[in-house]
Amino acid sequence: MLTRISRILVGSLFIVSGLIKANDPIGFSYKLNDYFAPGVFDLPWLDAIALQLAVIACVAEIVLGIAILFGSKMKLASWSLLLLMVFFTFLTGYTAVANWMFDNYESGLTKFVEGIFGFVVREDYSYMKDCGCFGDAIKLDPWESFLKDVVLMVFTVIIFIKRKTIEPGDMRTDLVNLGIALLLIAGFSLGMVGWGFPIWFSFVSFALLLGIKKAMTSDAKDWVMAVVATVVTTWFCIHCINHLPIKDFRPYKVGNNIAELKECPPGAPIDVYEDTWYYSVNGEVGEYTTAQEPWNIEGAEFVDRDTKLISKGCEPPIHDFILEDMDGNDMTADILAEPYILLMVSYDITTSDVSSAEKMKAINTASNNDGGPYMYGLAANTYEQIEPFRHDNALDFDFLTADATMLKTVIRSNPGLVLLKEGTVIGKWHYNDLPSYDEIKAEYLK
Repeated sequence: MLTRISRILVGSLFIVSGLIKANDPIGFSYKLNDYFAPGVFDLPWLDAIALQLAVIACVAEIVLGIAILFGSKMKLASWSLLLLMVFFTFLTGYTAVANWMFDNYESGLTKFVEGIFGFVVREDYSYMKDCGCFGDAIKLDPWESFLKDVVLMVFTVIIFIKRKTIEPGDMRTDLVNLGIALLLIAGFSLGMVGWGFPIWFSFVSFALLLGIKKAMTSDAKDWVMAVVATVVTTWFCIHCINHLPIKDFRPYKVGNNIAELKECPPGAPIDVYEDTWYYSVNGEVGEYTTAQEPWNIEGAEFVDRDTKLISKGCEPPIHDFILEDMDGNDMTADILAEPYILLMVSYDITTSDVSSAEKMKAINTASNNDGGPYMYGLAANTYEQIEPFRHDNALDFDFLTADATMLKTVIRSNPGLVLLKEGTVIGKWHYNDLPSYDEIKAEYLK
């Protein structure tokens, strides 16, 4: 019974976790880039294949979850599951410890860890705020992720130990196991992220695989089921790469007002700092708290002050949406105040899809001729890089510069098109799905 519970729990969670990342493989690849950075694992040569690795990881997680639920090829599946969980647990544990050491680099315990394990926090360490385990849907810090992986590791070890006793079930057993798994998937997907797609994906996949299992009698049916699950999952990943994610979990999703999300709500907690003051009194430097008011001590001379963050206050969901023109003027408020504005968003104009520039130009020309909204280009490049692109593609609208990470967050397309109405996102399009101006006008400009 414990083995069965472990299989259903791990399989269900793997499917949901994998689908959340597969919904946004480009975003997951950005998280992998963070791990490959010189300040973390220092594997920059993997950046070029980060997207491919992201797709492989998503597909492997979903297919493994399905295999565990069906009890198929358990020798291979259990070993793969164990190795994957060891890797995940190491990854989250490493970043959790590294973050802690970075925050407490002067403590005696940090020096002890460095001395025992040779674990040294580098000066260029890239602080990891979350693991990316559930994409942008659920933000878990590394310690929370590590604890989650430790718990999952317990169930994984149970499955691994009992792998030789786990056999593919009959139709009745499969229906019971998959029915319970669907309930868990519904609980995870609706209760945790408010997204019903994993339920329908799992239901259709389970039905398809059950049909194959019942129709085939040869020993190859497990491999056929694995291939089908892999193809379906890979197709979903590729679809979300060539278009936008079917579910947007980011703060720039359609319906959100950027200006409102740049501010913390009234009464939200603020950052709390603690000052340590160093004053020289009678030639001796002493350490004082603010409450001691050392500046009021007779003959005291200021030497230094150390400020430490005690508790983190509210950080607005959007804190880096800043747009500047070529002269360095902040145009953010002006853009967000426009009744309607079209934004061609490209985090790197030099690697953007060139073929879409002609469509962007046509939308802007038709809008100008109709007295519609003006278009701006947003890019993280210098104007020395932007101007040749504008000239080569005969783009007659202005460009503003912005942070690359922010632009990657706004839209998973390079370039992509965003339509704002007084700062509220009302439309987003991948370059493969660009509408005509007439379509934009008919549906959005009312």
